[in-house]
Amino acid sequence: MKDLITILGPGLTLLAGALAALLPGIGSAKSVGRAGELAAGVLPEDPAKFGKLLILQALPGTQGIYGLLSWFMIMNASGMLAGNANLSWQTGMAYLMAALPITFVGYFSAIYQGRVAEAGMSLVAKRPQEQSKALVLAAMVETYAILALLATVLSVLNIKPV
Repeated sequence: MKDLITILGPGLTLLAGALAALLPGIGSAKSVGRAGELAAGVLPEDPAKFGKLLILQALPGTQGIYGLLSWFMIMNASGMLAGNANLSWQTGMAYLMAALPITFVGYFSAIYQGRVAEAGMSLVAKRPQEQSKALVLAAMVETYAILALLATVLSVLNIKPV
């Protein structure tokens, strides 16, 4: 039983970091990939639109970056990057709870931002001069990923080890 208690804190902390990086990364990879597929269908008709489409394709990738940043903050703040495995289960649970905003909002906002970016690519394919409107529409979804990142960062910074 004592061994379980000893590894529970570090285990929960590692789970927190893994989820923070994993789910937003999956959402970003899926959305960037789908947007790339759509862009590849537009480019044979007009290769000059590459730059406009590339920006829209890159937008849903930011959630993966936010997830990785959250992973780094959790690992660094907990001392796990420095090899500290002396964390209570309560502290590990606190890191897990702190990771939840970016884990879930990051995943879903990447998916939905990708869908908006794909629609924006369709707009750019027909009316390239409307790229700025497509970017604004896709960037609106980003707001929630940024808010989730902020919630995770502020939570991690306020965890006091028990």
